Amino acid sequence: MIGVFSDSHGDLAAFDAAYELLRARGARRFIFTGARFTDLDEWVLWRRQKSRGGREYSDADFLADVTNWLTNTQEARPRTPAFGAAPADVASEDDRRLVMERFVRVPERDSLHYRDPSTPNKMLELMGDTLCCVVHDKNDLSRDDLLNAMVFIHGKESDPRVVQIGPRYFVTPGRLVGAAEQTCGLLEKVDRNLQFSAFRLDGHPVLEPQVLQLDKRGTKLTVK
Repeated sequence: MIGVFSDSHGDLAAFDAAYELLRARGARRFIFTGARFTDLDEWVLWRRQKSRGGREYSDADFLADVTNWLTNTQEARPRTPAFGAAPADVASEDDRRLVMERFVRVPERDSLHYRDPSTPNKMLELMGDTLCCVVHDKNDLSRDDLLNAMVFIHGKESDPRVVQIGPRYFVTPGRLVGAAEQTCGLLEKVDRNLQFSAFRLDGHPVLEPQVLQLDKRGTKLTVK
C-alpha cells in the first residue's frame, strides 16, 4: 500500500497526522506531492525533537548517532525494523534514512528545488505492473509523460478524486492545508487492480474505494 498526501504548506502537525493515519492503515511507502517540498525534511527533524522530549540536537546526540551508524555499518546485518514496516519514530540517523527511503516526493513550481536540475520535478513509481507518474501540478505533464504512464498522482486540488481521461487516470488526495477538509489517500493493489480511497485526518472516509482496472490488452481503463 502507498500513502498519498499533498499541499501541507508548512503544517507539520497535519503532515504527521497524515503519515500516522496512513501508516496505521497499512501504508509502507508514501508519496508526497509537494507544496512545500521541504516539509518532509522539517517533519523528520520535528519527529527527532519529539523523540528527545523536545530537546535541541546536541553534541551528545551527534556522537550517539555517529556511534550508532558505525555500529550498524560494522554488523553483518544492520538494524532494520520488521519487514515492510514503516518506522514510527525518527530517533536516530538510521531511522531518518529508513523513513526517507520510503518517500517519493516532487517539488512545487515556486520551490527552489523545482529550478534545481538535480531534483526531478516528476517521479515514476511502479505499483504492481502499473507505471505511475508523480507530479505536484498536473499541468506540468508533457506529451511524453502522458505516453509513458497510465496513472498520474498529483496535488494542487481541493478535494480527493479519481478522474479518467481516455485510457489514463488522474488521482489526487486533496490537500492537508487550504481546503474545507484536510484529506489524504491510500493507493493499493487489489488482485490485479488498483484501488484508491481517501480519508479526513480523523480517519473518516471521504472517498469510497475506487477500483481502477486496466484492460488486459492495455488499451482501456475503467473505473468502478
